[in-house]
Amino acid sequence: MTLNVRQPDLDDGAQSWERRRSLLADTILAANPDLIGVQELFMLQAEYILARAPHYQWFGTGRFGDRRDKHTGIFYRASGLRLLSHGDFWLSETPEVPGSSSWEIIRPRQVTWGQFETPRGERFHHFNTHFPYRRVEQEARRQTAALLLRRMSSLSPVVLTADFNSPAGGEIYQTLTRFLRDAWIEAEFRSGPEGTLNGFGACDDIRRIDWILYRGHWSVIKTATIAAVREGLYASDHFPVVTRFRTAPL
Repeated sequence: MTLNVRQPDLDDGAQSWERRRSLLADTILAANPDLIGVQELFMLQAEYILARAPHYQWFGTGRFGDRRDKHTGIFYRASGLRLLSHGDFWLSETPEVPGSSSWEIIRPRQVTWGQFETPRGERFHHFNTHFPYRRVEQEARRQTAALLLRRMSSLSPVVLTADFNSPAGGEIYQTLTRFLRDAWIEAEFRSGPEGTLNGFGACDDIRRIDWILYRGHWSVIKTATIAAVREGLYASDHFPVVTRFRTAPL
């Protein structure tokens, strides 16, 4: 699953975190993914998710290199996956420096990654991030895509989840999908709306900016966009996307 949980912003009013958090946790529990790449995650949100779904564990460092502010955390089901190693690097020219930032990105952003082992002994990597969002940050998005491709170039299987802040089919998408496959496109079955950015119902043109990309011998059984709305409340201002992979050849 890839899921931008939307930071707990006081300006969200009727769609505040305290009002929608139960729906968000219910959405995770119903989908029951083995892995979740989460964006805009604050500690109080991580603590709530774990309280509602204690069979998960998670890791990730905040964008300033500590527990303050946003994380691009990865949640995983510890009973089904073994975490072998993990780390973070920053969207900058000095990616190993916590809290660093380049390319006119106004606040630090990072990539969280983990290496996992399945019960059958297969190993794979999962990368999760949140691309810069401002219109003037297109060069930063280009540099972010290039940095990710360099880090993933020798890895397979590998999965990339993110809020890409770029439309499917656009420049960043085309750059990444020269080397990675799009689980929405490759799926044997698809369900739910194609667009993912809902703006709590305020978006007239819902764009697909949340993707699950991958490389390796895996195939995609199903990809679903979950339009999680209950009594006027949205789980987030993004719809989560869930992919079920077939990890063994037919």
